[in-house]
Parts: sequence; C-alpha cells; structure tokens
Amino acid sequence: MSATRTVSVIVKGRVQGVSYRAWTQAEARARGLSGFVRNRDDGSVEALFSGPLEAVDHMVALCRSGPPAARVTDVSVCEGGDPPEAGRFEILRG
Repeated sequence: MSATRTVSVIVKGRVQGVSYRAWTQAEARARGLSGFVRNRDDGSVEALFSGPLEAVDHMVALCRSGPPAARVTDVSVCEGGDPPEAGRFEILRG
C-alpha cells in the first residue's frame, strides 16, 4: 500500500476572484485527491488535500503558482487533520 498524506494549506495573495477554488478543485480531482477548498474572510484560500503522498506533494507545489490570474505571495502547509471522505473534493461556500 502506498503512503498517504493529509495537509491543510493556506494560500495568500490575489487568490479570490480569480477562479482559484475552481482551479484547485479541478487539479485535485485530476490527481485523485480528496478534500475541500474555500475562501476565507481575510482574503486567503484554505484547502485540505488527502491522498497518495506524491499527489499531495505535487498539489501543494501547484498551489504556489495557482491559475494564470492568481498572484500567490505565501503558502503555509500544516500536516495532518481528519482525512475527508475518500473520492470527494468539494468547493465549500459560506
């Protein structure tokens, strides 16, 4: 069985209003990851990624650039968290 990883990520910069959440969802689903992405009140974006170690690491690296209109200034990563329901990656609102 391959190693798995679950991380929480906070992305700062110009990351709201630039399709960052939709881009994150598409990229995460393409890599078979579970989790969520949502906007935060402070203008940042929060995501939880869970899945194969290599896929999570690659997704975190992708978050450092984001979609073309985004301007990422900082990405913080915290290990762990409750693994989400397998096979689901959602955009959370509200």
